[in-house]
Amino acid sequence: MRTNQIFARLEQEPERPSNRDVPRMSRTRTVLFGSAVWFYVAIVAAVFVSDHLVRLDWQVMLFRPYKQWPELHAFLDYFVVLGQRGPTAVLVAAWLGWRSWRQRTLRPLLALGVALLLLNITVGAVKYGLGRLGPHYATTVGSAEMWSGGDIFPSGHTANAVVTWGILAYLATTPRARRVLSVVAAVFALGVGATTVYLGTHWVSDVLLGWAAGLVVLLALPWFEPAIATVEAWIFALRARYRATGSLAPRPLPPVGARTSPLVTTRAPAPEKVPHGLEPVIVSSGHGSGGQSARSAENRPHHPARPHTSRSERSPVSPTGSRRPPHSDRAPRTAPLGPATGRGRAGG
Repeated sequence: MRTNQIFARLEQEPERPSNRDVPRMSRTRTVLFGSAVWFYVAIVAAVFVSDHLVRLDWQVMLFRPYKQWPELHAFLDYFVVLGQRGPTAVLVAAWLGWRSWRQRTLRPLLALGVALLLLNITVGAVKYGLGRLGPHYATTVGSAEMWSGGDIFPSGHTANAVVTWGILAYLATTPRARRVLSVVAAVFALGVGATTVYLGTHWVSDVLLGWAAGLVVLLALPWFEPAIATVEAWIFALRARYRATGSLAPRPLPPVGARTSPLVTTRAPAPEKVPHGLEPVIVSSGHGSGGQSARSAENRPHHPARPHTSRSERSPVSPTGSRRPPHSDRAPRTAPLGPATGRGRAGG
């Protein structure tokens, strides 16, 4: 009952611009996507091949920023929550769910789901594949600490902040809202990344790779818009089926006995032969050509031949007696009347 009320309230909402400006993979976006991928590969190569970035990681770690500015520690402990996947996903999903309800579309929620799924797959695979240890668990000074059972490269907080807050700018319906939300997403993403370095939970290279990983996911979303539209249409079809039948299950097929049997073709009876000389004659009027009469005959409705019941052939029987009806007021003729008698009756 509550579901029907929600659907009824949803139908009363005015239609708002939701899918008018679906982002496409333009040339500019393709160039940005390629740049983000190149930056991603460069960070990984710098950690493995060169020691400059690893040396920077150790210098910042040994500087211990949380000890240099301890007064910021309490605030940044709460601020870094803006990069955690659980709280931010719930907060952003609540906002996008309200937008979906107002705009009568599931695209905002589906886009968020696709973005988080791509983020978990790409970032999680690299994290556990490289197995880098964090600054608090490092064992050898100057080492990259790879394949040691860790899971901090790239930074999940940083990548999640880029995707979770950047999806709001991605789904903005006006240019002004897109600019404002882009600035907000950039501030949160940069702040969360810097906060993890301040707290000593990530290397600098972790944060750089987290920014690149989040941008790659965010810039690749237009390629998944057709799949999002397909899933949205499928969900709305399920909703229509539920409202029509009260169930999400498809209609069951009729039993085998109730299915229609194949058509049995029967041969129509041969038309009865018409004796010569009794064929129907089509009389054409004097106006127009002879084709008009033939056309009028063709336009007549066609009735299929019907079987005729056969009549029993009986020989004709001639009637006996007089065909005149009997008259009771007349005397029967027993003998022919004479000429005199006949004249005397006629005269009397």
